Amino acid sequence: MSRILLGVSGGIAAYKALEFVRLATEAGHAVRVVQTPTSLRFVGKASFAALTGAPVLLSEFERDPARGAFPGEPVPAHDPLSHLALVANADIYLIAPASANTIAKLAGGMADNLLTSCALAAGCPVLLAPAMNNRMYAHAATQANLRTLRERGVVVLEPGTGRLASKGEEGVGRLAEPAEMLAACDALLAGAAGANGAAERPPGRDGTKAQGSLSGCTVLITAGGTREPIDSVRYIGNSSSGRMGLALAKAARDRGAEVRLLAANIALHRPSGIAYRDVRTARELAEACEEEFPACDVLIMVAAVADFRPSEPAEGKIKRAGRQRLELVLEPTADVLAGLLSRRRETQTIVGFAAEHGPEAVRLGREKLAAKGVEVLVVNDISRSDIGFDAEANEVTILSAGAGGAPIEEHVPRSSKDAVAQAILDVVERVRSDS
Repeated sequence: MSRILLGVSGGIAAYKALEFVRLATEAGHAVRVVQTPTSLRFVGKASFAALTGAPVLLSEFERDPARGAFPGEPVPAHDPLSHLALVANADIYLIAPASANTIAKLAGGMADNLLTSCALAAGCPVLLAPAMNNRMYAHAATQANLRTLRERGVVVLEPGTGRLASKGEEGVGRLAEPAEMLAACDALLAGAAGANGAAERPPGRDGTKAQGSLSGCTVLITAGGTREPIDSVRYIGNSSSGRMGLALAKAARDRGAEVRLLAANIALHRPSGIAYRDVRTARELAEACEEEFPACDVLIMVAAVADFRPSEPAEGKIKRAGRQRLELVLEPTADVLAGLLSRRRETQTIVGFAAEHGPEAVRLGREKLAAKGVEVLVVNDISRSDIGFDAEANEVTILSAGAGGAPIEEHVPRSSKDAVAQAILDVVERVRSDS
């Protein structure tokens, strides 16, 4: 049994915190709850108290009848300071939902309520689950605050994408589902136990790889497909869904890596435990890579990046009326990978993807492996409709530099993209161990 302290800030998504408590207590965890005053506008104290079997606190000046104890534990003989005792006794502190206001307070080190005071006093892992309107989430201030918190060791459970509270609005900002939040808590708890030698790590795909085989490694992944605007509503794009990149992100996360994913127009569900940054165009992707690349140990370039873009996109919508034809003048985009390779560190491992068409795919991949100077190149044959872009399965050939210059080839037959991701990471780990 683990002790989970749940901090609930104000937001319509607070109702999901009730379901989290139900799932956590059913799984055998002991849960205590602290709320912000604003959260009472959405969920009352009595609901959380009924589910946890413990008093719910709002203020650091409020007396805790349980004296900092969690359900199932004996009540101490003295009255401790609530904001210190609760979080001192917790094995993990989950803040869900975490509003934009609360995130800003945490990043600024404020302690103006019990929830933020507990965060400052926390010696246990802190897990943050943001929930807000998509424009608030995408705002530069919110993103900067989240980066600050990550740098301090806070784990951010990225929000989902879909319908939002405001009628007719969709986008990123939905609170992670209760089951996802519980899984993220369990993963952090298991990681903390493993660091103390108390947790057995499950085997990987082949039964031999340890889950923590990429522990201490930062993996940067690009995924999805860029879109180059023609006008305010039209664009040049491609069929990449981002499934392969998400599968690699999940696999790297499960091996213990810290994973950052640059998402180019991905509309799929986003797994928890991964830091996401959204980009749209090849230029935005290049800028994000320039910023993120220096801190990574492994770069995996999965995203399908446009080779050309309209040289003069229209500011408004191009009208059809009166036009017999429309001509577009295209200009090349920058080679994102080439720009990064010129300033890489010796300890960094680079994985490229090559989308080739037809029976010459592997031969062309061998040429690219030598020309680009990457350690690993994954070759997709995009001539088949049952694999590759926007498909659940994939079949690839993984090329890596071998002794004497001859590439090592590993063919992965048609498999789920999750299985392909594991095979790719197996090669990455072998290359890193050999270097």
